[in-house]
Amino acid sequence: MTKKVVTLGEIMLRLSTPDHQRFIQAESFDVVYGGGEANVAVSLANYGLNSYFVTKLPANPLGQSACNHLRRFGVHTDYIQWGGDRLGIYFLETGASMRPSQVVYDRAHSAIAEAAVADFDFDEVFRDADWFHFTGITPALGDKAVRLTQAALKAAKACDVKVSVDLNFRKNLWTAEEAQAVMSPLMQYVDVCIGNEEDAEKTLGFKPGASDVTSGHLELEGYKQVFRALKEEFGFETVATTLRESISASDNRWSALIYDGQEFYQSRKYDVRIVDRVGGGDSFSAGLIYGFLEGMDHRRALEFAAAASALKHTIPGDFNLMEVGEVMKLVEGDASGRVQR
Repeated sequence: MTKKVVTLGEIMLRLSTPDHQRFIQAESFDVVYGGGEANVAVSLANYGLNSYFVTKLPANPLGQSACNHLRRFGVHTDYIQWGGDRLGIYFLETGASMRPSQVVYDRAHSAIAEAAVADFDFDEVFRDADWFHFTGITPALGDKAVRLTQAALKAAKACDVKVSVDLNFRKNLWTAEEAQAVMSPLMQYVDVCIGNEEDAEKTLGFKPGASDVTSGHLELEGYKQVFRALKEEFGFETVATTLRESISASDNRWSALIYDGQEFYQSRKYDVRIVDRVGGGDSFSAGLIYGFLEGMDHRRALEFAAAASALKHTIPGDFNLMEVGEVMKLVEGDASGRVQR
């Protein structure tokens, strides 16, 4: 029976400058849709799972376009509720070489940020579900979104659903102090915790040693200490992180690390020439979820997730549009990029 996975969050209209232009240069924007949890839902649908995205959208053409975009890639939209005033927007200026990308949010008072717990029937949402994924972005949207996330987590655990979180700290949405006050209590519901070095420090207060992603220096022992501390503090079954070494905005080294409570495993490392890095962490989360639901052990699931997320960096837009067979080719060592014909 095909596994059912539920994600909860916000899908936004993304307006990005074409051809690496700066905002001040742009006379038009490229249009796509995306958002952390929606990105995960699309990946999992591409992998053949029954993927459901839960949100609230305004009952206008933009809301319908966002919904249609999810349906285009096989995501189930049965639990989407309609109402509210607006769809969130974010603007992206894509960097290059030593110039970093920039994001500007225009998402205040979006439909999902103003949604009430009573808008959703979570008993129905989690009926026969196998996995629930959320991120630290949704509760950062405000008090109503915090209550919505709490209600979803309680309902998921009542239905004995496995829960994963991508900590996903966003400094443009809240402070580290605000994040820790909200996110730490939510960790009691979490089985699989995913987050990079900034997420662990800002969201839960755990810093991974002397790692400095901007200089390309990663201290693995620091991550291991943090993973052990997180497991001891919150009782996670699994802790995982991506390891991004930023050479520039155009070139990164990419790998991942996972802890199963007993052993640490590091994935193969990829040299990535970046087309679009947005959604890289989301594709990693989706890869782990798929791996675990398919019965892979931690090492195999990690390699699948790392390969999937490396490939996402080559695809424009928020969504990772790779299929299982394509990811497995990279897992098995085919990184040639040769034309397929």
